[in-house]
Amino acid sequence: MAKKSRGAKRILVVDDERDLAELLELTLLKMGLEVDKAHSVSEGRALLDAHRYDLCLTDMRMTDGEGLELIRHIQARKMDVPAAVITAYGSTENAVAALKAGAFDYLAKPVSLDQLRTLVKSALRIDDAPAVQEGAQGARMLLGESAPIHQVLDLIDKLARSQAPVYITGESGSGKERAARAIHAKSSRVEKDFVAVNCGAIPENLMESEFFGYKKGAFTGANEDRDGFFQAASGGTLFLDEVADLPLAMQVKLLRAIQERKVRKVGSTIEEAVDVRLISATHQNLAKCVEAARFRQDLYYRINVIELKMPPLRELGSDIELIARHVLARLAHQNGMDEPEFDAGALTALLHYDFPGNVRELENMLERALALSDGATICQDDLQLNPAGSEPLGSAADGVGTLQDYLDRVEKQAILEALEKTGGNRTQAAKLLGVTFRSMRYRMERLGMKE
Repeated sequence: MAKKSRGAKRILVVDDERDLAELLELTLLKMGLEVDKAHSVSEGRALLDAHRYDLCLTDMRMTDGEGLELIRHIQARKMDVPAAVITAYGSTENAVAALKAGAFDYLAKPVSLDQLRTLVKSALRIDDAPAVQEGAQGARMLLGESAPIHQVLDLIDKLARSQAPVYITGESGSGKERAARAIHAKSSRVEKDFVAVNCGAIPENLMESEFFGYKKGAFTGANEDRDGFFQAASGGTLFLDEVADLPLAMQVKLLRAIQERKVRKVGSTIEEAVDVRLISATHQNLAKCVEAARFRQDLYYRINVIELKMPPLRELGSDIELIARHVLARLAHQNGMDEPEFDAGALTALLHYDFPGNVRELENMLERALALSDGATICQDDLQLNPAGSEPLGSAADGVGTLQDYLDRVEKQAILEALEKTGGNRTQAAKLLGVTFRSMRYRMERLGMKE
């Protein structure tokens, strides 16, 4: 057992390959850390029960069992110990299994000492990460007191302590990027960049250079070296929105970058190491995309280690009023106005509306209502929505105009989804919808949508 250094972080290394265990120990000692070694699962379990550790680094397969047993032991006893596993080279299944069991991260054999140092530094910053305040940068970006929101916030707290890839699902406008930012804000990576990428907004011929960067002279117009999204997010979080829109050729390259934790710039002959936490999202059913051969199964399993499902706005009950008041206050402030009140009719209409476009639709709706209101009160007519909510065609008593209301809602939802896919780029959204930019602008104006 290594000699204890005063005030040093304490690491447990569990590996039945004594040479490798000694190499890991020497590397960690040079980092100023205290190290204990174990050469079996049973010995590692005993040390975990007897001492407090800041990190457990374990081999996946040993003579008397698997490293997963130690991870489950830590989880079952609620020990506040991040664990990382060492897996055989190319053993994707083992790495994914470890992350799902609760591992903080993993290393592939042969162990890269640079990657080991990066992993350890990241793990040991967990307890020292600054507390996230409730506000624009924290998890309270997701407002609400309902059970679905509490479940999301609880899972975000757990995900923030891990380096495992996260897959966020949910309808368009349900707050997937907000959730990703909340995970980043509460993680050990908060001091580094959060880089958000809309995969559906990048032309296919530019994807590789945008993701991995390029060298000067790699192609016409490459007048200088440039980093890509992976380099920009180094040490931080890379958020891939609408990941289902990635073409298959790019999926292969992304899979390699995730597995090897290295990228090669376009025009370069060498790979460079990158350290990013990957979070992906899409409103599509990725499993069905795999079945339809539009998304690689191996990439699906790599990014879908832990799933976070965002609830639609219509399932949040009274939280709808809370969120609406928050959005209205922000919009009023941006416009230099006093915040108006909702009358009873407006609140009832909001609570019964279906919100096919979720929070994004609510924001557009309230911006329009703010412009139409008298400045003191938002009434039901200012909202310009169908109070039946889940019955868009209305009843026979609704009279003439209900069909147009329904068609307007369908058109508006299609525009909202196109804008989300293109990151708000109206020119690209118009191309997706098969209309001209001028027609797109006219339709948005007619529907009262913000440009």
